[in-house]
Amino acid sequence: MNYYKILILLLASILVVSCKTRERMVYFQGETGSKDTGISNYTPVFKSDDFLSVLVTSDDPESAVPFNFPAKLIISTSGAMGGYETGRPFQTGYLVDEAGYVELPVIGKIYVKDKSRTQVVQELTAIYKGYLRNPVVNIQIQNFKVTVLGDVAKPGTFTIPNERITLLEALGIAGDLRITGTRQNVLVIRDRNGVRTQYRIDLTTQEVLSSPVYYLEQNDVVYVEPNLAARTQGTFWRTATPTIMSIASFVFAGIVLYVNNRP
Repeated sequence: MNYYKILILLLASILVVSCKTRERMVYFQGETGSKDTGISNYTPVFKSDDFLSVLVTSDDPESAVPFNFPAKLIISTSGAMGGYETGRPFQTGYLVDEAGYVELPVIGKIYVKDKSRTQVVQELTAIYKGYLRNPVVNIQIQNFKVTVLGDVAKPGTFTIPNERITLLEALGIAGDLRITGTRQNVLVIRDRNGVRTQYRIDLTTQEVLSSPVYYLEQNDVVYVEPNLAARTQGTFWRTATPTIMSIASFVFAGIVLYVNNRP
């Protein structure tokens, strides 16, 4: 009977550990189903230090040439990791200055800070109509990037081609969290107008879906903290193991000598 009791206790312990492991590891636990998160209308806006490409075309291509960079100066880069770049942005474009302006050929300075791409395109199209027939304006942020650090498979800084990325997509680009990554305390650092704000997200609940950092902004930093076991392995055991082994060897040798010399 004692053996049966021990077996039952062992199985119960395994079930408890399995449930705890699921709570620590599985994403988006809780009620499922459709839910309005209130963040589906997120639209990125231009900020100081954004590096913009502005391409102007019209029914008469020759007349649009003065409004663009010379073609020989345009540098193209090949996409990496499915379009997500880890290198430098294009070398041609327009930098949004600290005051929020970009200076464009012919028309001069235009204020773009805190405006969406659609707003700026509409404003520029209205201006270019004074110079061109049926102008078409295309704008893209060349240095829209996010950084993912910590206990992920492929940490790094990634340039995003579509200027719209979620926290989950960023973690996916970085290869997802390692098994030792802490899913309950993912840190997102955001710098907006010189003010740095920190957000803590629990990926094992559905709070991430309604979080203000579900959509990442330019230059956001995501940090995944290693769990206690990984931190211990990386610090204490790495430095203390040689000492512990030496002490254990000394104690073991003393026990062997004592046993062998015992009358």
